[in-house]
Amino acid sequence: MRFLPSMRFPLATLAASLLATLPTAQAGEFLAQTGLSLSPPLGQTLSHLAPDADPHVLQLAANALACAEPDAERLAVIDFSLPSTEPRLWVFDLAEERLMFEELVSHGQGTGDAMAETFSNVQGSHQSSLGLFRTMNSYYGRNGYSLRLEGLETGVNDLAYQRAIVIHGADYVSEDFIRQTGRLGRSQGCPAVSREVTYPLIDSIKEDHYLFAYFPDPDWLETSAFLNCHRTDRQLASN
Repeated sequence: MRFLPSMRFPLATLAASLLATLPTAQAGEFLAQTGLSLSPPLGQTLSHLAPDADPHVLQLAANALACAEPDAERLAVIDFSLPSTEPRLWVFDLAEERLMFEELVSHGQGTGDAMAETFSNVQGSHQSSLGLFRTMNSYYGRNGYSLRLEGLETGVNDLAYQRAIVIHGADYVSEDFIRQTGRLGRSQGCPAVSREVTYPLIDSIKEDHYLFAYFPDPDWLETSAFLNCHRTDRQLASN
């Protein structure tokens, strides 16, 4: 049988698919006989690196990344289901398997108060967007050093560039601001971070890395092309 280019798999991927169908004892025997050594699934690795993050959220991020770019080197994950008073942004170095940042991050004025509630892809909504983004170039704008984002999900976040939804630093993202107001300040839809980490965080993920923003929105979870694709599909992000 001849495989088409879009159907070819690395040996490890084929083995992992086979092992998933086998009882534990048979899977162990298969590995012993073939001499293969499989790395833990990405979701499991992310949970190990960020034990304070929700494993379910990290698994969804891993699924989306596997669909978009299985060989990606860096991944940022935002869990907007957490209050803005808690660290809810994690940046992972996937190549070296290490956690680089665990930070506070804001949401948009139209998205909620201390808790995020609603999200949008609409210009002028001042709401944050969900889904998978590819990072672009850094630049200096009205909010200082910033990072452009390309939304990869049609109808969900694909207007992020036009809406100027970017990562930037803000004085209202700080423990002092939380003590004064009981929450972080809010942006016009951007995932703003503290001034102290702006430069190193942006530099760690700029130019062709990935950001995954989560909230338990049932419509998005059911219809997201990246959460529901098969790993045999062509990589959606390259289209």
